[in-house]
Amino acid sequence: MPPPKDVVKIAIQMVGAIPQLIELQQTKPLALVLKDVCDAWSLPNAERYALQYVDGRQTYITESVRHPQSLPGPASVALTGSPFPFSLQNRGEIKNGSILRLTTSPDQEAERLYSGIQSNNLDVKTDSLKKLASLSQDVTFAQEFINRNGLKQIFYIVEEGKHTGEMLAHTLKAFMELMEHDFVSWETLSAAFIKKIVSYVNMNMVDASVQQLSLSILENMVPTSRLLFELVKKEVTLDRLFTHLQVTNAQLQLKAMALLIALLLAATDAEQREMMDYLRKKNIRQFIHKNIIHSSEPLGDEMAHYLYVLQSVSLNLCERRMRTSMDPYSQEQRELLQSLRQTAFESESEASASNFSTERRRSLCAKEFRKLGFVNNSNPAEDLRRAPPGILALDNMVYFSRHTPNAYSRFVLENSSREDKHECPFARSSIQLTLILCEILHVGEPCSETAQAFYPMFFGQDHFFEELFCICIQLVNKTWKEMRATQEDFDKVLQVVREQITRTLSLKPTSLELFKTRVNALNYSEILKLRQTERLHQEETLAVPVLELRERLKPELLELIQQQRLLHLCEGTLFRKISSRRRQDKLWYCRLSPNHKVLHYGDVEEGVHSPPIESLPEKIPVVDMKMLLVGKECPHTKEKSSGKQNKDVLELAFSIVYDMEEYCLNFVAPTRYEFCLWTDGLNVLLGKEMTSERTQTDLDVLLSMELKLRLLDLENISIPDTPPPIPKPPSNLNFCYDFSHAEQ
Repeated sequence: MPPPKDVVKIAIQMVGAIPQLIELQQTKPLALVLKDVCDAWSLPNAERYALQYVDGRQTYITESVRHPQSLPGPASVALTGSPFPFSLQNRGEIKNGSILRLTTSPDQEAERLYSGIQSNNLDVKTDSLKKLASLSQDVTFAQEFINRNGLKQIFYIVEEGKHTGEMLAHTLKAFMELMEHDFVSWETLSAAFIKKIVSYVNMNMVDASVQQLSLSILENMVPTSRLLFELVKKEVTLDRLFTHLQVTNAQLQLKAMALLIALLLAATDAEQREMMDYLRKKNIRQFIHKNIIHSSEPLGDEMAHYLYVLQSVSLNLCERRMRTSMDPYSQEQRELLQSLRQTAFESESEASASNFSTERRRSLCAKEFRKLGFVNNSNPAEDLRRAPPGILALDNMVYFSRHTPNAYSRFVLENSSREDKHECPFARSSIQLTLILCEILHVGEPCSETAQAFYPMFFGQDHFFEELFCICIQLVNKTWKEMRATQEDFDKVLQVVREQITRTLSLKPTSLELFKTRVNALNYSEILKLRQTERLHQEETLAVPVLELRERLKPELLELIQQQRLLHLCEGTLFRKISSRRRQDKLWYCRLSPNHKVLHYGDVEEGVHSPPIESLPEKIPVVDMKMLLVGKECPHTKEKSSGKQNKDVLELAFSIVYDMEEYCLNFVAPTRYEFCLWTDGLNVLLGKEMTSERTQTDLDVLLSMELKLRLLDLENISIPDTPPPIPKPPSNLNFCYDFSHAEQ
C-alpha cells in the first residue's frame, strides 16, 4: 500500500550527532515536529531551533509561504521570474529523500550576528559579516535581522569608514542581499551612506570587490526614484564610469556598464540625448568596438545585453524626428529642403535665377524638386508630412547630400537624364527607405529585458543610422538600374532592397565597409536566384507523390527532433531572474537528468556555463509535472506590471506546474530559440505534441534534406502526379529461365 501523500521520509542531521530518519507528517505543526526531533537528541528549548536544507541555498523551513505584503516595512514588490516560489522553501515542498539540518532558529541566528557585527574583535566581526552576507539570502532570516534594526548597524559600519577590504566587501554584500527582499525602500537610505558608496566608486585606491558591489548598489538605486537618479548622475560622472570601463577587470567593467545603462534607461529623452552626445565625444562606441566586442575574452551574456540596450537607446533617439511631420512654416526645415535642391542644381540654375521673374523662379524650383523625386513638386513639404518616417527622412537626405556630395549629385543628375518613366525618384526612395530602416532596426520600440542581439558594426562609428542610409540609398539606385524599373515598379524595387538589407544584416557584418561589400554583392540577379531556388524547392515538394513521401517521413523525423529537444534539456540552460524593478544579475541553471526522470535546478555564479548535475540541489520528478504554461498564463507574468516593456518577457515566459498543481517552476528564456527548445522538450516529457514554431522550421529543414537525398536519382526528371499504369501480366511465363538445367 503506497504511503499517504502528506507523509514524506527525510533525514535530519546535526553536528556531532547520529542523523535521524523520520517520517514527516505535513499536517503536523512544525513546532511539534521540532520538539520531537530535539527530544530524540535530548535538546531543551526546541523553540530555539529550526530546520534548514543541507544543500543549495540552505533555506530555513517555515510553516507556510509568507508574501511581502504581510511583512513590515515600506516596500513590497515581489521578485518575479525566479525559479523559486516568492521567497521560501516552505515545508510543503519537502520531498522524499530530502536531507535537512537542525540548526539555530532564524531569530536566534539574527540576534547572534547582530551582536557579532558590533564586536570589537575584528576576527569575530569579519566572520559575523561573512555569515550575514550568506544567510541574508534567506527571507526568513532577513526579516528577523531587519526587525532588529540590523540595517542601521550596517549603515553605521559603512558611514564610519574605518573598515576596508574583505570586511567592507562582506558588509556591502550583506546589505545588497537584505535589500533584495524589498522590505525596505531604497529611498530611505541616508545621504551619508550614499555619499560613502559614491566615494568607493570615485576613489582609485579601493579594492576591486568593493567597487563592484558599490556600482551594483548604485545601479539598484537609480530606477527606484527620480531623486536618487539625479543624485547618482550628479555624483558619479560619465567620465568616471568611462574610466571603469577601461580597466582589465572584466567584472568591474561589467558593473560599470550596468550602472551606465541604468542611468540611460532612467533618464528623460533630453537627458539621454545629452548623455549620448557626451559619450560620443569620448568615442565610447569605438572603444567598445575595439576593446570589448573584439577583445580576446569572449563576450558574456550580460555584457551582450547591455550593448544591445546601448544600441537600442541610441537608435531610439531618432524616434522624435521619425514621429514628427514636417512643418511647412518652419524656417529651419524649409532651408534644409532648399539645400537639397541647391546642392544638386546650383551650377545650372542659381547663376541665372536672378534674371527670372518670381513666377519663373517658382516654376524652375518646382521642376528641380520634381527631378529630385518629390511627388508634390510644387510643395515638397507635403511629401514629408507622413510620420513615420517624418522629418527623419529629410535629415537623412541632407546628411547624404553634405557628407557624400559626389554620390548625391551623381544619383540626382544620373536620374534626371533618364526617361521620365525610368528615373529613380531620390526623395520618394529616401522617404520609403528611411521607414524600412526604422522597421528593421526597431527604432521607437522599447528595450527588451532579455535580448542580447546587437550589430557589431553599430559601434564602429558615431553616425550609424545616417551612414547606413547613405549606403542603402545608393543600393536603391543600383538595384533600380539592375531591374530596369519604371515608376510602376517602385514598390517592387524597395521590396528587393529590404530583402537585400535583411539578408546582409543577418550575417552580422562587423563593419559598415563589410556590410557595403556584401550588400552590393547581393545584387538583383542573386536575389532572383535565391527566390527561384526557394520557389523550385516549394514546387518540388508540392507534387502529390512527394507529399505522400513527406507524410511517411514525418513520424521518423519528429522522433529525431524529440530526441534533440531532450538532449538539449539534458545539457541544460542558464536562466536569469527578472525583477519588476530591473534586470538582475542573479543566475540559475536547469537541466534534465540523463534518464529523463528528474529536472535539476539551482542558483549558480556568473561565469559558470555548465555546472555538474550534482551541484544543482533542487529537483522535480518528471512524474510530478502536471502541465506547461506559457506567456500570460504564467504566474510570474501576472505579477509583473502590464506595459510594452514587458512584451518580450511574455514571449519568453513559461512555467511548469507540478506536485498536485500546487507549485510552479517559473522560467524566462534568454532567447526565443531557447524558449522553443524548452517548451518542446517539456511537452515531450508530458507526452504532448511539440507546438513551437521552431519545431515546424526544423521539420521542414529535415524533410527537405531527406527528400533531396531520396530524390537525388530523379534529378531533372518530372514526377507525375499519378503513378504510371501497371501493365497486364503476360499470357504465359515460359520465358522464365530454369536454373535446374544450368550448364555444368
